[in-house]
Amino acid sequence: MEHKAGFVNILGRPNVGKSTLMNGLVGTNLSIITSRAQTTRHRIMGIVNGDDFQIVYSDTPGIISPNYKLHEKMMKQVKRAVSDADILLYVTEVDEEPESNREYIDRIKKLQVPVIVIINKIDLGTQEKVGELFEKWSEELPEATVMPVSAREGYNLDVVFEKILGLLPPSPPFYPKDTLTDKPERFFASEIIREKVFLNYRKEIPYSVEVEIEEFSDSETILRIRAVIHVLRETQKIIIIGNKGEALKKTATSARIDMEKFFDKKVFLEVFVKVSKDWRDKEQKLKGFGYK
Repeated sequence: MEHKAGFVNILGRPNVGKSTLMNGLVGTNLSIITSRAQTTRHRIMGIVNGDDFQIVYSDTPGIISPNYKLHEKMMKQVKRAVSDADILLYVTEVDEEPESNREYIDRIKKLQVPVIVIINKIDLGTQEKVGELFEKWSEELPEATVMPVSAREGYNLDVVFEKILGLLPPSPPFYPKDTLTDKPERFFASEIIREKVFLNYRKEIPYSVEVEIEEFSDSETILRIRAVIHVLRETQKIIIIGNKGEALKKTATSARIDMEKFFDKKVFLEVFVKVSKDWRDKEQKLKGFGYK
């Protein structure tokens, strides 16, 4: 039987459910998920293998207007995802109209690859609203396939998967068949900590934070990790640590618990906080954090 493989790239505005969609399609949590916008900063690949196929899903940062060098690098990843897709999944939701992202919709119209428009979060809208959006997107992108789903509830994800499978081009696999993602383990350690920062702190704090893994030492019995949470200002450092260190302890404990589930191993985690002024606009800092 002929083998098929392709890059299925997922893009859309912030907080439309791209990460939830990819995690659901891959079957494991590779992208962090919170209710905050701009949670995803890196392009993250999740790979699904079968005997005669390989699907390389790619979650991308939400489409925004850049305010910092960090945002510019995030949007470069989105542009690359548009240009190198074999199949493009554009994710929207029941509160978004086609006109809200005109620049990228016009780019999508020029693509020579199959496009699937995912209307996500249909569990939060009425049947009439979903039907109305289905007609609008079908008119806006007549060559695309429009599919209503609820990624959070897992509704219609099996239909999306079958559609993707049917659109994959003939190709040998791009990665070894036992590969789940292109990211190293230490990347996911940093992402788990950053997720806890998004969940445990308010206002601008999560958007001012980057996590660096200084040590990642793996043995048969335990995984030893030393991480640094970088913030922009001293006042943010105080907030992250909290009274008598309680806030940082809560964040580190919840991160360690999730790491032990993710890595299926005991984890010894040390977390420190450091002020790195203006890191979002410093080229060398961003390179050090893995932004290209």
